Amino acid sequence: MFAGLLALVAVRALAGGGAGGGAVVAVVLVMGGVYAGGVLGSAVARSQRAAALWLVALGVCWAVLLVLSPAGLWTAFPLYFLQLHLLPVRWALPAVALTAAAAIAGFLLHGSPVSPGSFIGPLLGAAVAVATVLGYEALYRESERRRELIDELVATRAELADAERTAGTLAERERLAREIHDTLAQGLSSIQLLLRAAQRALPAASPAAPHIEQARAAAQDNLAEARRFVRALSPPDLEHGSLAGALERLSAATSSGSEGSEGSEGSHGSHVDVQFTVSGTPAELPTPYEVALLRTAQSALANTVRHAGAERAEITLSFMDTSVALDVVDDGRGFDPASTTPGEGGGFGLPAMRARARSLGGTLSVESAPGQGTAVAVTLPLPLPGEATS
Repeated sequence: MFAGLLALVAVRALAGGGAGGGAVVAVVLVMGGVYAGGVLGSAVARSQRAAALWLVALGVCWAVLLVLSPAGLWTAFPLYFLQLHLLPVRWALPAVALTAAAAIAGFLLHGSPVSPGSFIGPLLGAAVAVATVLGYEALYRESERRRELIDELVATRAELADAERTAGTLAERERLAREIHDTLAQGLSSIQLLLRAAQRALPAASPAAPHIEQARAAAQDNLAEARRFVRALSPPDLEHGSLAGALERLSAATSSGSEGSEGSEGSHGSHVDVQFTVSGTPAELPTPYEVALLRTAQSALANTVRHAGAERAEITLSFMDTSVALDVVDDGRGFDPASTTPGEGGGFGLPAMRARARSLGGTLSVESAPGQGTAVAVTLPLPLPGEATS
């Protein structure tokens, strides 16, 4: 457009046969050279300062051309676009207004009759250029915003898929641990007890005594192997340390907002100051009990961080004579426990917590009300002294 309008100005000047035709052509060539230099060079694209100087040079050439020929105002239209494209809006709009005023002044300078078109033409061209450029920039920003949202969505889906795979792996490990504990390990423990009773009932010199002793040793070795399998399939949080230590690390990781394995579920929510305490005399718990209590604490604390809007939370592990209890209490916004969808995501994982507690003969209770915080308590009965606790 710019080159075509310049050529049209030169052709009209030569066709007019006036004395200033050569001067117009010379200015057109200079202006064309300045324009080509800016387009082909890289400085204008890299530096805003260089772009401003280039526009000033074009403006000076255009002003001279406007003085020499009234047809020079035709090139105002591409100048509008250049100014809007290369300059910040706070500078581009005044530059466009100044260019439109210069075009009107140039039109009047050459004695053209004053009419509404003398003012409407340049102003309308400027308005069209401003609307076009600003509309394009708005569409571009919207396109970029959508692209960023799509990138975030793809990344979130990938993270969700990884989390689901990890959760599925951990759930299967826990299921296998429970199966080994409830079937194989319990059976081997019962066999060992029966063999011990048989060994006591037989005389010491009985020919069957050595075989019973060998059977007891084999059962004991296999029971130890089963226990190692259960420990290997247990959550990584319990591999090195006790349940109390895992809960303390969970509380510290959530409070500090870190993304450790124990606090990852709550790391994406608001900050919560979590305190952990132990009540009573700690006792060694079977692995399924430790897994159930740790998973319940993780799930309840994740709900607190994600949904409750709480500032403080407290985890209490209580050892009693016949049971062990875990309480997770927060000062958040609370909810109606009778509602089927107490949170934005619905459910808060409470059915899973109840099922986990029920599988070990325990109970889970939830006390909450809107604006009054939430208390989640799980109680598991301790195994009797005579029961196997592999």
